[in-house]
Amino acid sequence: MDALLVTIASFCAGLVDSIVGGGGLVLLPALFATYPTAAPAALLGTNKSASIWGTAMATWRYGRRVPLDWPVMLPSALLALAGSFAGAWLATRVDPATLRRLLPFVLLAVFGYTLWRRDLGSVHAPRHSAARATLIGCAIGLTIGVYDGFFGPGTGSFFIFLFVHFLGYDFLNASASAKLLNVATNLAALVLFASKGLVWWQIGAGMAVANVAGSLVGVRLALKHGTGFVRVVFIAVVGALILKTGYDALLR
Repeated sequence: MDALLVTIASFCAGLVDSIVGGGGLVLLPALFATYPTAAPAALLGTNKSASIWGTAMATWRYGRRVPLDWPVMLPSALLALAGSFAGAWLATRVDPATLRRLLPFVLLAVFGYTLWRRDLGSVHAPRHSAARATLIGCAIGLTIGVYDGFFGPGTGSFFIFLFVHFLGYDFLNASASAKLLNVATNLAALVLFASKGLVWWQIGAGMAVANVAGSLVGVRLALKHGTGFVRVVFIAVVGALILKTGYDALLR
């Protein structure tokens, strides 16, 4: 029964994550509630062993329908991978408690700005030369990669917001691009957890299949309904992240 519950949660996480990120908001609480006595690191590693497959599938599906800017996104993904390793190392040296308290306010600023700018991300209009866009993309990849390795909640949503704001992408193209960088950050974390034996591969296998299935549904919805739909889901997920991270930081 426990395995079934987390498998269902993994499907839901894959669906949400494939659209705007934030799948961890669904899957991690389910894992911690189902296995309350397990080592947190093992649950984090098992989460990555499932989510990386759904994210990779979403990247592939988006790549077939949405023209990704590969010369910009590939180096950005490599920097995101390196940043995630660095962040994971940093997490072994520094207590993330301060970041945990600040995160709800950062998310609130993203939420408010997105609501205020009603036209934000409605039109795909890249505004930089290839060289400048690559430099900005790499800076985003490295910064959010470090954040994902160090702490993590809302990584996909941060990628999307920054691509929309700084590169001029619409929400659909930003979501597609964010998936590629999220694969890189997830891979770095998974390698680290696996090297320390902190992945439950048997449970993770079933969760991975469900995550991929959810991802396929989510990508289909995003491609069918377009950037306006992705924007609405983005706002809903960021709102939920504010509530969750605010509770964790201020009330627990």
